[in-house]
Amino acid sequence: MGKKYASGRAVVIGGSYAGLVTARVLAEFFGEVVLVERDAVGADTGAHPSAPQGYHAHAMLAKGGEVLEKLFPGLRDELSGAGAPVFDYGQGIDFLLPTGFAPRERTGVMIQTFTRDELERRIRRRVLALPEVRLLPSTRCEGLLRAASGRVTGVRCGTQGAEPEDLTADLVVDASGRTSKLETWLAASGVTVPPKKVVKARITYTSMNFDRSEDDPADFHVAYQMLSAPRVRQAGVLLAVERNRWTCSLFAFDEEPPTDDDGYLGFAKGLRNPRLAEQIGRRTVQEAVHRYTNLDNQWRQFHAVRNWPERLIALGDAVCVFNPVYGQGLTVAALEADLLRGMLARRRPGEGLDGLGPAYQKRLGRLLLPPWTLSTNSDLMWNPANQPLGARIAHWYNDRLFRVAVRDAGVWARFVRVVNMTASPATLFHPSVALKVLTATTTRARP
Repeated sequence: MGKKYASGRAVVIGGSYAGLVTARVLAEFFGEVVLVERDAVGADTGAHPSAPQGYHAHAMLAKGGEVLEKLFPGLRDELSGAGAPVFDYGQGIDFLLPTGFAPRERTGVMIQTFTRDELERRIRRRVLALPEVRLLPSTRCEGLLRAASGRVTGVRCGTQGAEPEDLTADLVVDASGRTSKLETWLAASGVTVPPKKVVKARITYTSMNFDRSEDDPADFHVAYQMLSAPRVRQAGVLLAVERNRWTCSLFAFDEEPPTDDDGYLGFAKGLRNPRLAEQIGRRTVQEAVHRYTNLDNQWRQFHAVRNWPERLIALGDAVCVFNPVYGQGLTVAALEADLLRGMLARRRPGEGLDGLGPAYQKRLGRLLLPPWTLSTNSDLMWNPANQPLGARIAHWYNDRLFRVAVRDAGVWARFVRVVNMTASPATLFHPSVALKVLTATTTRARP
């Protein structure tokens, strides 16, 4: 089956994870896909140089893993061959909830842990090997090209020291991340974007990779202690990753976990999940320690723009940035690319691309609402002065849900499926679950 727009060109602004996955989708439909990337990247580049969160622990939720495997068949086995473990969420994670340790029983939800660096390198190699894809590295996008009708016809871009050039396109996708200039470009052409939603997280990450012995007796692939407003203000996660290493991220509300060796270990020892400190204390080789702040949730309200330009799409962090402590970003970006793939596939022969951009932004808004609500409801609870009723109710329900989950493997498995986006949040309000939650004892369990 031929490409729908075989003679057409799509331009993707930004060659990080979201841009790469989107380029893979567009290569199915367009004769040429141009990645405009401001940094000097190549096929062997791993985590994007301008992505500060690239050094920290990442989670690919089960739904995201399914989408990536569909777009990149064999990727899971490829990563597994490098030492990235695949395991059942319930059996492989030593998970400390605010109410105690979660059941270590099978959930049927399979996940894989790896570094952002390894994942992005392998995806980038595959995408750049596609004959339709062309990379323009060290190239900045300086604005949109518009027809008299307002339709986007391409981008203006150029390298340092050279005059900008016009790159025409049948479709332009902004995947340039949280530093996107799209709002400014739209304003310059008379398109008004409602103020973005911002929920501050005030959480800081400190992370490192270190060696994991093949003889390590650990009976888990992930050890986790979650943050929980307002009581649990320090937390951390330890993930088994490729090439016999651990990735550890320590995080805290309103303070900065240390970066020095003794302080790092001391912080971990202060957690109620002892697994993190045990492994940090065994390390013999470690990589550089990185700190990451500025974890605010930000959602640009592009879905609410009434006169959204034709032939333009925005996705990834250019639209919505999540507090990474919830591990949603990689999965949501994959779902956004998959949404675009489905919409392009369903367009009738000869229909063209007009109408796609505005429709996509509206559907993207609906896709983003559940993960945004999950992330921000939790983060709003850190601020006593700004706790909307909906967030307070959700927090109350989750607190009771966790009390049930630590002693009921079935309820925990439902929560795991919802968190991994393989089941609707409504699953947690099924009468069989709600009755247990609403009658839960108020006595707090201790790990």
